[in-house]
Amino acid sequence: MRGHLIKFDVDTLNTFLKTLVVVEEGETLCGYSRFVLLRPDPQELAAKLCIPGREFELNADEQPLKILRKNMTTLAQTWSVLSFSNQIPISHTSDVTLDRAKLIYGIIMKMDMNVGYLISHQISLIAQHDTSRLGFPALITTLCKARGVQLDSRSLESLSPAINLAYIKKNCWNLDDPTITFRGPRKARGERSEAPSTSASEALAPSSSTVPPSSSTQIPVIPPAPTQIPLPAPLSADPSNFIFTP
Repeated sequence: MRGHLIKFDVDTLNTFLKTLVVVEEGETLCGYSRFVLLRPDPQELAAKLCIPGREFELNADEQPLKILRKNMTTLAQTWSVLSFSNQIPISHTSDVTLDRAKLIYGIIMKMDMNVGYLISHQISLIAQHDTSRLGFPALITTLCKARGVQLDSRSLESLSPAINLAYIKKNCWNLDDPTITFRGPRKARGERSEAPSTSASEALAPSSSTVPPSSSTQIPVIPPAPTQIPLPAPLSADPSNFIFTP
């Protein structure tokens, strides 16, 4: 790029993003990679990602094909946003395929992942195919800048909003999800008048600097669940943190 060699191999990305690869003793792959190779049961995935009574849509051969976004829990929808933009980029966000469902399941279950491999592999796939899709523009731009490439400021754009409480309430809250509820104004949907019951991670509560209490927006009060799984925390717009913003 303009006379500079820009590497995007696994080790380079993991070093740049400060994402440590954790491999258990006696193993050669991280937990998520082993999980995928075991071909997990789709029913197990659906039980974790879907609201009660919903499951995978099936193809003509009665095999799991995709999960519709409207059938996903609030937590699964939130992590899907991260995957759509910063792990396996795609513009089609109304449902998730079986492979992406595995990824979101792995995140929710806190499996160790080789983030550098996921991103490097996707960059290679995009580059090798005849497509107008541009994946990881912020990462590639920042890698170039780190190597001394002079950037044209007219070609740069600001980062998208962080996945914070306000974003989750507006874009990821499934009103049919019995595990999550928020105080304050709700999304309009038909004649529904009662919010779902509450049982979710305390991690949904934002810091005072993210969503200040007011008459129109209140910090949610959510009792701790048996298994606490944090949602993405709001981060700064520093380029080194872009990977965790939608």
